[in-house]
Amino acid sequence: MHIVYNFIFLFAAWRWGDWRNWEKYYPTILFFVFGDLLHNFIMYNHYYWLLHENLLPTVLPNHTIISLMTMVISYPATILIYLKYFFQTKKWWLRALHLVIWVTLYLGGEFVNLRLGLISHHNGWHMGWSILFVIVMFIMFPIHHKKPLLALGISLLFIVFLLFQFNIPLEKMK
Repeated sequence: MHIVYNFIFLFAAWRWGDWRNWEKYYPTILFFVFGDLLHNFIMYNHYYWLLHENLLPTVLPNHTIISLMTMVISYPATILIYLKYFFQTKKWWLRALHLVIWVTLYLGGEFVNLRLGLISHHNGWHMGWSILFVIVMFIMFPIHHKKPLLALGISLLFIVFLLFQFNIPLEKMK
């Protein structure tokens, strides 16, 4: 099923993404991918969520493979579309609406994936934490696009907050 989701993101990026200007979005794509890689590395032994595949489990046998595929396909697609339309207007309420639409899209996908058994939450993580995480994530993308160091600083503070909130001991890290 994750292959289907990634194909949908790939199609959406082909149709609505700003491919002509992909270079200006590249640092934010890397920011998105690096954040997930960092999460997967730090939380290797004490994860918040795991991805599962039920349609093609021999092709996507584990969380790592599914996550890497998502980083390569869905994350660049998200940034190419999200930032293109986010910056097309100067009106704050249209930007806020755009953010709400993307947050709803991502959270709706997570909710459906929970029901289908394609994702599972662990170690105290639940949809409430996902709501906060996804909102912060989509707020960080435009900040990173304009002021990367500010976004890195805020993200570092958010990571530290989550580590303390969930009492992640250093010995649980890889």
